[in-house]
Amino acid sequence: MTDVYFHYFNARGMVIDRSGTAVDDLLEACEHADRVVRSLIMTASGEDWRGWVLHVTDNDGDEIFEVPFATMLGKLH
Repeated sequence: MTDVYFHYFNARGMVIDRSGTAVDDLLEACEHADRVVRSLIMTASGEDWRGWVLHVTDNDGDEIFEVPFATMLGKLH
């Protein structure tokens, strides 16, 4: 089990995950990332999440993978 961190950024700012989440493997990290992004885009706010990107990092701050929120939202019409 290892801790991974789920930070999200856009051109205007960032939210840093300081506590991390313990995961057993890459699949579990991907599933958690999916839940994080879905939870944020489902919140009642005026935020357009299409410009945000979730960066998943290890304990050393090295990026494991990233998830652009737009992949779950699609493009504006």
